[in-house]
Amino acid sequence: MKILGIETSCDETAIAVVDSNRNILMHEIYSQIKIHAKYGGVIPELAARNHFEILPKMLEIAIQKKSLDLASIDGIAVTAGPGLIGGIIVGVMFAKGLASALGKPCIPVNHLEGHALTARLTDPSLDFPYLLLLVSGGHCQILFAKSLGDYILLGSTRDDAVGEAFDKVAKMLGLEYPGGPIVEKLALSGDPTTYKFPKAFFREDHCDMSFSGLKTAVSRQIAKEVVLSDEIKANICAAFQDTISKTLYDRLESAIKICNQRNFDFSTIVIGGGVGANQHIFKVLLSLCNKYEKKLIVPPINLCTDNAAMISWTGVEKMLIGIKTNLEFAPKSKWSIGNY
Repeated sequence: MKILGIETSCDETAIAVVDSNRNILMHEIYSQIKIHAKYGGVIPELAARNHFEILPKMLEIAIQKKSLDLASIDGIAVTAGPGLIGGIIVGVMFAKGLASALGKPCIPVNHLEGHALTARLTDPSLDFPYLLLLVSGGHCQILFAKSLGDYILLGSTRDDAVGEAFDKVAKMLGLEYPGGPIVEKLALSGDPTTYKFPKAFFREDHCDMSFSGLKTAVSRQIAKEVVLSDEIKANICAAFQDTISKTLYDRLESAIKICNQRNFDFSTIVIGGGVGANQHIFKVLLSLCNKYEKKLIVPPINLCTDNAAMISWTGVEKMLIGIKTNLEFAPKSKWSIGNY
């Protein structure tokens, strides 16, 4: 089975073909970072316009390069939410038109479920159930993945997501967008003990998170500095990143204890989403997994961030259990994958 996937939920336009043997047969991503960088964040209307211009060209090029054979496709999976509604509409309408022309099923995919299932694409040994920390630019959740389509939401951020916090702190420091990679790079030369930033809900017996207070604390510290030297920037980045890491460690540890109380048996913890590419966070959470004798799985860096391969694979998983759909589904700006 081969599924064509389309992803347009934010500032990456992506198409991919993945088969049921977990082979990524084609994967193309066009990033809009340069377009949005001068604004310090994604401008939804610009993102949608670029998806509209780029998506047909990407498909045409893939066909010309013979990396895509539409006749061999068994279905089309498309991100139908959550995300920036303009971009999602572009992707959904394009997918519906293509599916109609080809006479193929069109499968709406939750972008978050795509992140949740990426590790199952890259690691054939991963089976349900598992504990999932979903940390991306706009989302931050801890879920217990029982089976395909069955996710129990244990906790989520009450304000900023981790990725948003990285971007906002980077902007405060006058750094480039996106903030995650450059904050991580600067943190390597900084001293995380220089500043003590707050960790919301630390050691409380639930799994919710909050990062707005941390963001405010960083802002106040920056305002106190007479000169914002490279050394000070590096120290702030190191302390901020370390606080994020320890907060996620604490919240995930709380989730492990809650799962034990509820008799949710699992042996693996998965990190999904772009923040999973941060090596400091990875090392801190690996120490947690070692403490509780759990296996930690993080997809390759190029599949942590938004991509179409995860959308294709989610379509594969759904079609393998007989889930098909018509063309009547609607794009959604908000769409949860888990319930408390």
